Amino acid sequence: MMPEPIDLRSDTVTRPSPAMRAAMNSAPVGDDQYGEDPTMNLLQERVAALLGKEAALWLPSGTMANQVALRVLARPGDDVIVSRECHAVWHETGGSAANAGVQFSEIGRNGVFTAEEFLAALKPRGHVIYPPTALVEIENTHNRSGGVIFPQAEAERICAAARERGVATYLDGARLWNVAIASGRPPAELAAPFDLLSVALSKGLGAPGGSLLAGPRELIRTALRFRRMFGGAMRQVGFYAAAGLYALDHNLARLADDHANARLIAERLASSRRILLDPDSVHSNILVFRLGEGAPDAPAVVARAAERGVLAFAFDARTVRAVTHLDVTREQCARAAEVLLEIVEGAGG
Repeated sequence: MMPEPIDLRSDTVTRPSPAMRAAMNSAPVGDDQYGEDPTMNLLQERVAALLGKEAALWLPSGTMANQVALRVLARPGDDVIVSRECHAVWHETGGSAANAGVQFSEIGRNGVFTAEEFLAALKPRGHVIYPPTALVEIENTHNRSGGVIFPQAEAERICAAARERGVATYLDGARLWNVAIASGRPPAELAAPFDLLSVALSKGLGAPGGSLLAGPRELIRTALRFRRMFGGAMRQVGFYAAAGLYALDHNLARLADDHANARLIAERLASSRRILLDPDSVHSNILVFRLGEGAPDAPAVVARAAERGVLAFAFDARTVRAVTHLDVTREQCARAAEVLLEIVEGAGG
């Protein structure tokens, strides 16, 4: 019998532990559309408090959270300034155009940008040709840039500049918990500069689903309408909420283990001249590496690794992503690094 694969495709592949399942099984539930699910109400209150915001709203997915945020903070035809290769542009199947009718201006590099770059890209309201910039969005950590952490001081400068010019601010904080653990900053401090933000429970924290938007009560009331419009208003969702509460209680601090495991893989892969990867660029639990001269292409590396029980993800023809999480051990990560290295070096079939 083949052992279970070492699955590094994403931190969304985790499965609820027996203890999390027990918490879900015993959760009191009610109709959330009427605001009567006590476990969900508790989760929303707790997340709002953790993030230092007035209110929070649960949504089934991070993509829906991002899409609802666009509807709340922008209008069709508006311009939204974002980092290059951000999730809302690259990983939501064009939903931002279809659902919110916005256009994006991608700026910066490697997942970050400066206040000066933001101001240079800003399009004024009332211009005869340009669409007005209504929103600036930061993704932290930045997925496609390898889990890079956005510098908090720069985020504060960008949000201050936006506020002075009547531009809304949004933080795609799907992996903000990772930022908090890696930086030692409280989540509320990271969230403070932004009008609205989202966090995920189904990534590093290991819950089976769910993200939350948090912000002023008035914006969350508006988000509630768009959640229903997008089909995200559910009924007895206390089971999901119980998983989220369990994750917050038990899986936050251990994110440091995921970060250490990603760094372990990165340091081993960086020993190959055929792999382009700076271990110091691995800030959290995601590593993205380029395949250099003499290496197979990314689909071939991923396919051969899968044959040897290691699952990774090909971003493009020469780029591979691996993500550590609570369902892989340090020993498994070390094994995965050796398999990937052998394949790239030509010894893995």
